[in-house]
Amino acid sequence: LICRGCSHASTEREVGENRQPTCPFCRHPTPKTQDEANVSFKKRVAANDPDALCVMGTEHFVKEDYVGAFEYWTKAAEP
Repeated sequence: LICRGCSHASTEREVGENRQPTCPFCRHPTPKTQDEANVSFKKRVAANDPDALCVMGTEHFVKEDYVGAFEYWTKAAEP
């Protein structure tokens, strides 16, 4: 994970140098549309990214799919 300070510094540097914003972790360009963001998020879930799995768990919980939420949160907690 990247701390907020490092993320902020990366954003400030990109703005100051008039560069396209990138992810401070992987350096890929940030999504420009919600559809692009959804595709990127699905890739992170498929890659078993714990943060993405936690978000999926929360989305299932909000929809009252407690079994699905528990499955995603359990998978997120696995080493």
